[in-house]
Amino acid sequence: MRLVILLLLLLQQMHLGNAPWTEGLQEEVLHLWTVHIVSLPAPSNVSISSFNMEHTLSFLPGADSPDSSRFEVQVVRLRYSTVAACSALTAGQTCNLTRVFKDPLEQFRARVRAFTAGQTSSWTVSSAFHPLSDTVLGPPDVVVSGCGNCLLLRVRPSIWTQQIGLSMDLVINVKRTRDGAQFILTRPYEEEVEIPYLQRGVEYCVTVTVKTLFNDNSGPSDAHCAFTSPPPSHSLSVVYGLLGAFCALLLLLLLIGSFVCSGQLSVRGLRRRLPTTLVTDPTVQNAGRFYG
Repeated sequence: MRLVILLLLLLQQMHLGNAPWTEGLQEEVLHLWTVHIVSLPAPSNVSISSFNMEHTLSFLPGADSPDSSRFEVQVVRLRYSTVAACSALTAGQTCNLTRVFKDPLEQFRARVRAFTAGQTSSWTVSSAFHPLSDTVLGPPDVVVSGCGNCLLLRVRPSIWTQQIGLSMDLVINVKRTRDGAQFILTRPYEEEVEIPYLQRGVEYCVTVTVKTLFNDNSGPSDAHCAFTSPPPSHSLSVVYGLLGAFCALLLLLLLIGSFVCSGQLSVRGLRRRLPTTLVTDPTVQNAGRFYG
Protein backbone atom coordinates (compact mmCIF):
# COMPACT_ATOMS: atom_id res chain seq x y z
CA MET A 1 0.00 0.00 0.00
CA ARG A 2 2.83 2.38 0.76
CA LEU A 3 4.28 1.69 -2.66
CA VAL A 4 0.98 2.66 -4.33
CA ILE A 5 0.89 5.90 -2.37
CA LEU A 6 4.46 6.75 -3.37
CA LEU A 7 3.61 6.15 -7.05
CA LEU A 8 0.61 8.44 -6.79
CA LEU A 9 2.73 11.15 -5.21
CA LEU A 10 5.29 10.70 -7.97
CA LEU A 11 2.62 11.14 -10.64
CA GLN A 12 1.45 14.29 -8.90
CA GLN A 13 4.94 15.74 -9.15
CA MET A 14 5.10 15.02 -12.94
CA HIS A 15 3.13 18.21 -13.85
CA LEU A 16 -0.22 16.49 -13.43
CA GLY A 17 -1.19 18.44 -10.33
CA ASN A 18 -3.09 21.14 -12.36
CA ALA A 19 -5.34 18.65 -14.18
CA PRO A 20 -8.99 18.74 -13.02
CA TRP A 21 -9.13 15.02 -12.31
CA THR A 22 -6.18 15.23 -9.93
CA GLU A 23 -8.16 17.10 -7.24
CA GLY A 24 -10.05 13.95 -6.22
CA LEU A 25 -6.83 11.98 -6.48
CA GLN A 26 -5.12 14.30 -4.00
CA GLU A 27 -7.93 13.81 -1.47
CA GLU A 28 -7.72 10.02 -1.87
CA VAL A 29 -3.96 10.12 -1.37
CA LEU A 30 -4.35 12.15 1.80
CA HIS A 31 -6.99 9.69 3.09
CA LEU A 32 -4.74 6.69 2.38
CA TRP A 33 -1.82 8.45 4.01
CA THR A 34 -3.88 9.18 7.13
CA VAL A 35 -5.28 5.66 7.43
CA HIS A 36 -2.23 3.55 6.61
CA ILE A 37 0.72 5.74 7.51
CA VAL A 38 -0.38 8.04 10.30
CA SER A 39 -2.71 5.64 12.24
CA LEU A 40 -1.43 3.81 15.32
CA PRO A 41 0.09 0.36 14.87
CA ALA A 42 -2.02 -2.46 16.28
CA PRO A 43 -0.83 -4.45 19.31
CA SER A 44 0.74 -7.87 18.73
CA ASN A 45 1.14 -11.19 20.58
CA VAL A 46 -2.23 -10.94 22.32
CA SER A 47 -2.53 -14.08 24.44
CA ILE A 48 -4.28 -15.41 27.55
CA SER A 49 -2.37 -17.47 30.09
CA SER A 50 -3.84 -19.18 33.14
CA PHE A 51 -2.48 -20.88 36.27
CA ASN A 52 -4.81 -22.54 38.78
CA MET A 53 -7.79 -20.72 37.22
CA GLU A 54 -6.12 -17.29 37.47
CA HIS A 55 -6.44 -15.82 33.94
CA THR A 56 -4.15 -13.08 32.60
CA LEU A 57 -4.11 -11.34 29.20
CA SER A 58 -0.81 -9.97 27.89
CA PHE A 59 0.21 -8.18 24.68
CA LEU A 60 3.00 -6.22 23.04
CA PRO A 61 2.61 -2.69 21.68
CA GLY A 62 2.86 -2.34 17.93
CA ALA A 63 6.16 -1.27 16.42
CA ASP A 64 6.86 2.45 16.73
CA SER A 65 3.92 3.01 19.09
CA PRO A 66 4.24 6.43 20.78
CA ASP A 67 4.82 6.54 24.51
CA SER A 68 1.47 8.24 24.97
CA SER A 69 -0.39 5.19 23.63
CA ARG A 70 -2.98 3.53 25.83
CA PHE A 71 -4.56 0.14 25.29
CA GLU A 72 -8.15 -1.06 25.63
CA VAL A 73 -9.18 -4.67 26.29
CA GLN A 74 -12.52 -6.15 25.34
CA VAL A 75 -13.90 -9.67 25.79
CA VAL A 76 -16.70 -11.34 23.89
CA ARG A 77 -19.56 -13.51 24.99
CA LEU A 78 -22.60 -12.64 22.94
CA ARG A 79 -20.91 -9.38 21.97
CA TYR A 80 -17.69 -7.51 22.77
CA SER A 81 -17.62 -5.41 25.93
CA THR A 82 -14.81 -3.38 27.49
CA VAL A 83 -13.14 -4.67 30.64
CA ALA A 84 -13.45 -1.71 33.02
CA ALA A 85 -10.18 -2.41 34.83
CA CYS A 86 -8.31 -2.69 31.51
CA SER A 87 -9.65 0.25 29.53
CA ALA A 88 -6.49 2.38 29.55
CA LEU A 89 -3.47 0.16 30.04
CA THR A 90 0.06 1.30 29.38
CA ALA A 91 2.70 -0.68 27.53
CA GLY A 92 3.90 -3.62 29.62
CA GLN A 93 0.78 -3.90 31.77
CA THR A 94 -1.37 -7.04 31.81
CA CYS A 95 -5.11 -7.52 32.29
CA ASN A 96 -6.51 -9.86 34.96
CA LEU A 97 -9.53 -11.66 33.50
CA THR A 98 -10.20 -14.06 36.38
CA ARG A 99 -13.45 -12.39 37.44
CA VAL A 100 -14.53 -11.84 33.84
CA PHE A 101 -14.19 -15.52 32.87
CA LYS A 102 -16.54 -16.81 35.56
CA ASP A 103 -17.92 -19.85 33.74
CA PRO A 104 -15.12 -22.45 33.41
CA LEU A 105 -17.04 -24.35 30.71
CA GLU A 106 -17.52 -21.35 28.42
CA GLN A 107 -15.30 -20.31 25.51
CA PHE A 108 -13.88 -16.77 25.52
CA ARG A 109 -11.95 -14.44 23.21
CA ALA A 110 -10.34 -11.10 23.93
CA ARG A 111 -9.07 -8.26 21.76
CA VAL A 112 -6.81 -5.26 22.28
CA ARG A 113 -6.36 -1.95 20.46
CA ALA A 114 -4.15 1.10 20.97
CA PHE A 115 -5.42 4.68 21.17
CA THR A 116 -4.22 8.20 21.81
CA ALA A 117 -6.09 11.50 22.07
CA GLY A 118 -6.88 11.55 18.35
CA GLN A 119 -6.04 8.13 16.94
CA THR A 120 -6.89 4.48 17.36
CA SER A 121 -5.44 1.29 15.97
CA SER A 122 -7.19 -1.76 14.60
CA TRP A 123 -8.12 -4.60 16.98
CA THR A 124 -5.88 -7.63 17.55
CA VAL A 125 -7.85 -10.71 18.62
CA SER A 126 -6.61 -13.54 20.84
CA SER A 127 -7.10 -17.23 20.22
CA ALA A 128 -10.13 -18.96 21.77
CA PHE A 129 -9.68 -19.67 25.47
CA HIS A 130 -11.37 -22.43 27.53
CA PRO A 131 -10.76 -21.87 31.27
CA LEU A 132 -11.30 -25.48 32.34
CA SER A 133 -9.03 -27.13 29.79
CA ASP A 134 -6.48 -24.36 29.12
CA THR A 135 -5.51 -23.44 32.66
CA VAL A 136 -2.28 -24.93 33.99
CA LEU A 137 -2.82 -26.78 37.26
CA GLY A 138 -0.24 -26.58 40.01
CA PRO A 139 2.00 -29.58 40.76
CA PRO A 140 1.08 -32.10 43.46
CA ASP A 141 2.82 -32.46 46.80
CA VAL A 142 4.88 -35.67 46.87
CA VAL A 143 6.69 -37.57 49.64
CA VAL A 144 8.91 -40.54 48.73
CA SER A 145 10.32 -43.25 51.02
CA GLY A 146 12.05 -46.61 50.53
CA CYS A 147 10.31 -49.93 51.27
CA GLY A 148 12.61 -52.87 50.59
CA ASN A 149 12.96 -53.25 46.83
CA CYS A 150 10.28 -50.61 46.20
CA LEU A 151 9.43 -46.95 46.71
CA LEU A 152 6.32 -45.69 48.49
CA LEU A 153 4.80 -42.43 47.18
CA ARG A 154 2.34 -40.25 49.08
CA VAL A 155 0.65 -37.86 46.63
CA ARG A 156 -1.65 -34.90 47.32
CA PRO A 157 -2.89 -32.96 44.25
CA SER A 158 -3.30 -29.19 44.29
CA ILE A 159 -6.62 -27.79 45.52
CA TRP A 160 -7.75 -26.74 42.03
CA THR A 161 -6.87 -30.17 40.64
CA GLN A 162 -9.08 -31.78 43.27
CA GLN A 163 -11.93 -29.37 42.52
CA ILE A 164 -12.06 -29.86 38.74
CA GLY A 165 -10.57 -33.35 38.44
CA LEU A 166 -13.49 -35.75 38.05
CA SER A 167 -11.06 -38.50 37.09
CA MET A 168 -7.36 -38.25 37.88
CA ASP A 169 -4.35 -40.25 36.72
CA LEU A 170 -0.80 -40.05 38.01
CA VAL A 171 2.04 -39.98 35.49
CA ILE A 172 5.13 -41.06 37.44
CA ASN A 173 8.65 -40.63 36.07
CA VAL A 174 11.21 -42.79 37.91
CA LYS A 175 14.91 -42.10 37.31
CA ARG A 176 17.84 -44.06 38.71
CA THR A 177 20.41 -41.56 39.95
CA ARG A 178 23.42 -43.77 39.32
CA ASP A 179 23.17 -43.99 35.52
CA GLY A 180 20.11 -41.94 34.54
CA ALA A 181 18.03 -44.95 33.46
CA GLN A 182 14.34 -44.09 33.74
CA PHE A 183 10.84 -45.31 33.03
CA ILE A 184 7.30 -43.87 33.21
CA LEU A 185 4.26 -45.33 34.96
CA THR A 186 0.62 -44.24 34.66
CA ARG A 187 -1.60 -45.17 37.58
CA PRO A 188 -5.11 -44.20 38.71
CA TYR A 189 -4.90 -41.65 41.48
CA GLU A 190 -4.40 -42.99 45.00
CA GLU A 191 -3.03 -41.24 48.05
CA GLU A 192 -0.36 -43.95 48.40
CA VAL A 193 1.31 -45.59 45.39
CA GLU A 194 3.94 -48.33 45.52
CA ILE A 195 6.58 -48.69 42.80
CA PRO A 196 7.83 -52.29 43.01
CA TYR A 197 10.69 -54.37 41.54
CA LEU A 198 13.51 -51.88 42.06
CA GLN A 199 17.11 -52.58 42.97
CA ARG A 200 17.94 -52.60 46.64
CA GLY A 201 20.24 -49.97 48.09
CA VAL A 202 19.91 -47.69 45.02
CA GLU A 203 18.77 -44.07 44.89
CA TYR A 204 15.84 -43.18 42.63
CA CYS A 205 14.34 -39.75 41.87
CA VAL A 206 10.62 -39.41 41.15
CA THR A 207 8.50 -36.67 39.57
CA VAL A 208 4.69 -36.86 39.46
CA THR A 209 2.21 -35.15 37.10
CA VAL A 210 -1.58 -35.25 37.56
CA LYS A 211 -3.82 -35.60 34.50
CA THR A 212 -7.58 -35.02 34.78
CA LEU A 213 -10.49 -35.85 32.52
CA PHE A 214 -10.75 -32.28 31.18
CA ASN A 215 -7.23 -31.00 31.71
CA ASP A 216 -3.79 -32.46 31.05
CA ASN A 217 -1.82 -29.24 31.64
CA SER A 218 -0.73 -29.98 35.19
CA GLY A 219 2.84 -29.04 36.01
CA PRO A 220 5.17 -31.79 37.25
CA SER A 221 6.25 -31.94 40.86
CA ASP A 222 9.81 -31.29 41.92
CA ALA A 223 12.10 -34.32 41.83
CA HIS A 224 12.01 -36.23 45.11
CA CYS A 225 14.78 -38.78 45.73
CA ALA A 226 15.07 -41.74 48.11
CA PHE A 227 17.06 -44.95 48.52
CA THR A 228 15.49 -48.36 48.49
CA SER A 229 16.39 -50.56 51.47
CA PRO A 230 19.99 -51.89 51.22
CA PRO A 231 20.60 -55.65 50.76
CA PRO A 232 21.98 -57.60 53.77
CA SER A 233 25.77 -57.19 53.99
CA HIS A 234 28.21 -60.18 54.17
CA SER A 235 29.39 -59.32 57.68
CA LEU A 236 25.81 -59.09 58.86
CA SER A 237 25.11 -62.52 57.38
CA VAL A 238 28.08 -63.96 59.31
CA VAL A 239 26.80 -62.42 62.54
CA TYR A 240 23.35 -63.83 61.92
CA GLY A 241 24.86 -67.25 61.17
CA LEU A 242 26.93 -67.31 64.37
CA LEU A 243 23.95 -66.17 66.38
CA GLY A 244 21.84 -68.94 64.87
CA ALA A 245 24.52 -71.57 65.62
CA PHE A 246 24.81 -70.35 69.20
CA CYS A 247 21.03 -70.53 69.66
CA ALA A 248 20.98 -74.05 68.21
CA LEU A 249 23.80 -75.17 70.53
CA LEU A 250 22.07 -73.65 73.54
CA LEU A 251 18.86 -75.42 72.61
CA LEU A 252 20.72 -78.70 72.26
CA LEU A 253 22.31 -78.29 75.69
CA LEU A 254 18.93 -77.51 77.18
CA LEU A 255 17.46 -80.65 75.63
CA ILE A 256 20.35 -82.79 76.87
CA GLY A 257 20.06 -81.31 80.38
CA SER A 258 16.35 -81.89 80.37
CA PHE A 259 16.86 -85.48 79.26
CA VAL A 260 19.45 -86.18 81.98
CA CYS A 261 17.32 -84.66 84.67
CA SER A 262 14.27 -86.60 83.60
CA GLY A 263 16.34 -89.84 83.61
CA GLN A 264 17.56 -89.32 87.16
CA LEU A 265 14.05 -88.65 88.35
CA SER A 266 12.84 -91.85 86.70
CA VAL A 267 15.50 -93.99 88.43
CA ARG A 268 14.63 -92.56 91.84
CA GLY A 269 10.96 -93.19 91.28
CA LEU A 270 11.62 -96.76 90.19
CA ARG A 271 13.59 -97.46 93.33
CA ARG A 272 10.80 -96.18 95.49
CA ARG A 273 8.25 -98.40 93.77
CA LEU A 274 10.27 -101.72 94.06
CA PRO A 275 8.83 -104.29 96.78
CA THR A 276 10.89 -105.17 99.88
CA THR A 277 12.20 -108.83 99.69
CA LEU A 278 12.53 -110.95 102.84
CA VAL A 279 15.63 -113.14 102.80
CA THR A 280 15.64 -116.16 105.16
CA ASP A 281 18.64 -118.08 106.36
CA PRO A 282 18.21 -121.90 106.13
CA THR A 283 20.18 -122.33 109.31
CA VAL A 284 17.74 -120.18 111.14
CA GLN A 285 14.83 -122.26 109.87
CA ASN A 286 16.48 -125.53 111.00
CA ALA A 287 17.11 -124.03 114.43
CA GLY A 288 13.48 -123.25 114.77
CA ARG A 289 12.56 -126.81 114.01
CA PHE A 290 15.04 -128.06 116.61
CA TYR A 291 13.60 -126.01 119.40
CA GLY A 292 10.12 -126.79 118.42
